[in-house]
Amino acid sequence: MLDYAALPEQRQVLIRQILEENGRVLCSELAVRLGVSEHTIRRDLHELSNEGVCKKVYGGAIMMLPESGDYAVRKEKNQAKKSKIAQRCARLVKSGSAIFIDTGTTNLAMAEALPAELALTVVTNSPEIAAALLKKPLYEVIVLGGQVQRASGGCVGMPAIAQIQGMLFDQGFIGGCAMAPESGLTGFDYADCEFKKAVIAQCNETIVALTANKIPAVARYVVAACSEIDIMVVEENISKAYADAFRGHDIQIYTV
Repeated sequence: MLDYAALPEQRQVLIRQILEENGRVLCSELAVRLGVSEHTIRRDLHELSNEGVCKKVYGGAIMMLPESGDYAVRKEKNQAKKSKIAQRCARLVKSGSAIFIDTGTTNLAMAEALPAELALTVVTNSPEIAAALLKKPLYEVIVLGGQVQRASGGCVGMPAIAQIQGMLFDQGFIGGCAMAPESGLTGFDYADCEFKKAVIAQCNETIVALTANKIPAVARYVVAACSEIDIMVVEENISKAYADAFRGHDIQIYTV
């Protein structure tokens, strides 16, 4: 049996594994499991935080997700999971609504899943999402302008923000890289996150759809606190503890 008190490198390897499996760790639980003090665990978490493995929060730490690459790369990942989530999101939309659909691969799947018989006004910053929506003859489609950011697949600069500030939405479907009860919705690109903040300010109802690997986790920049999000659509294997924590922030949870 390893003496974790005397082997800090092996201790930190195990903490990494627990973070990858559970998304978060608690100092008190790790101290008991590894037979060391909570002060020692906090020091380990400080080291792992400096390496970009996790973000320290009160009582423990949350896994820091690695950046997931360009939009074209992400589009090919987890397609079946994204399709199920997208179909559930599509059922939340009511005919006659004005909605915003953020760029993102899950949101693209949602745009494709929206019923063609709905009469909708849809605004998006994604040319690809706009092209999918134009196949539905009853939809009024508005595309925000500016330079298309390769990493996100959408326009996120000042021209797009200026346009969005003149619009109001019944619902906004917002993409994100990671989410946790403590940190809220977070992302990796500063300009994209600032754009999302501007959109949320114009939405009567904010909806976030996430695959399970993004919960609980944290990225670099805050998009929205949990209190700013109304609905989450997630995979059914989200733990009861996290679902309850999000509901504690008055978020309605739909699972698929």
